[in-house]
Order: sequence, then structure tokens, then C-alpha cells
Amino acid sequence: MKKTNFSGDKKAPMKTLLAGYERRLIDSNVSKFPTWIQGYHLTLMTILWSAGLVIFGYLAQNNLHWLWLSSVMLFLQWFTDCFDGALGRHRDTGIPKWGFFMDHLLDFVFMACVFVGYSFLLTGINKDIVLLLIPVFGTFMVSSFLSFGATGEFKITYLATGPTEIRIWFIVLNTLLIFFGTAWIEKILVYILIISIVFLCIVIFRTQKHIWKIDMQDKANRTG
Repeated sequence: MKKTNFSGDKKAPMKTLLAGYERRLIDSNVSKFPTWIQGYHLTLMTILWSAGLVIFGYLAQNNLHWLWLSSVMLFLQWFTDCFDGALGRHRDTGIPKWGFFMDHLLDFVFMACVFVGYSFLLTGINKDIVLLLIPVFGTFMVSSFLSFGATGEFKITYLATGPTEIRIWFIVLNTLLIFFGTAWIEKILVYILIISIVFLCIVIFRTQKHIWKIDMQDKANRTG
């Protein structure tokens, strides 16, 4: 069987406001983990953080202060997601193909659990809208993976926004829900869905345009 170089553990440069600070944080702290913690341990901990989101979202039906712990789950998932691959690369003990598969599979599970947790707080059409956001956000992820398959370039930031910024948005949302309740968001949920779909269409249009350009260049090289 012919071996091919795997590049799924090498993301395209992240062009967001926080990317540089995050990179410096990772580089300065990755050597401080105890030797008994491996990168795959951090990857698998997303299962715990996902379960926590569902549990605390369910409990928040009766007391919105449980959303503080949902925010803790978002922070912990950011932390373990930042360091799982970096730890393997630092120690040269990484398992990049397994890490690529499990890390991004669990990222999807975590994202779905974010919205499942919020769905407990709403009823009727608003609950349905929150659940519809799962396939919308999931399609952002699918687009990224398919683009990687087509181009060999793994890009996870779009429109100057990446996973870290999205987690911050959700932490801010939790804080607003705790202090102001859910009535305000029920009035704008449909607009959130529409804006998310518009952004998704923009990302897909730009991605397919980029891939089309690559194909046309390859075609010109073949016939030239």
C-alpha cells in the first residue's frame, strides 16, 4: 500500500483577533503538563464536557445559574482542545490520524450538545430553531473537512472567526441568559438562524470558488 503524507494535524494559519495570543499561550505552557497526561487523554475529555453541557442545560430549566457550569464546560473544552495536538507534537508522541478523526468527531458532538443544552430552555418553535442550528453549524464543519479533502489545506477559521471566538460568544450568551432570562433571545432566534445560514452560504460560495480555481488551473496545466 502506498503511503501518503498526512497533513490533517497541520491547520492553515488562523487569522483571528485572538489567534496570536492563543498560540503564545499554548507554546509557553505545553511543556508544563505532567508526563502521565497524553494528548489523547485531553481529546477524550471532550466526552465529559459534552455530557456536562447537556446535564447543566437540563438543570437550567429550573435555575438559569446552572449555565455558569455550562460556561465552565466551554472553557474546559477550549483548554483541552488547544493542548491535545500540541502536547503530542511537543513530545513527538502524537497519533495524528487518530487525533484528527476523534478530535473533530468530538468537536461535532460538543457543538451539538451546546444547542441541545439550550433547547431545554425553550419551547415550541424556538426550541425547533435551536435544534435547526445543529445542522447549520455542522455544515460549517463538513465544509471544512471536504475542503481539506479537495485541497489538502485544513482551514478552520472563516470570516475572521474561529472556534475560540465562537466559544466566547456562547459564554457571553450564557451570561446574558443568566442575568436577563430567555425572553429576549426568543425574539431574535429566527434572525440568528437566518444570519447563520447567510454566513454559511458565503463560506460555501467562497470555498467552492477557491476549489474551482484550483481545478481550472490544473486543467490548464494538463492541456497546456
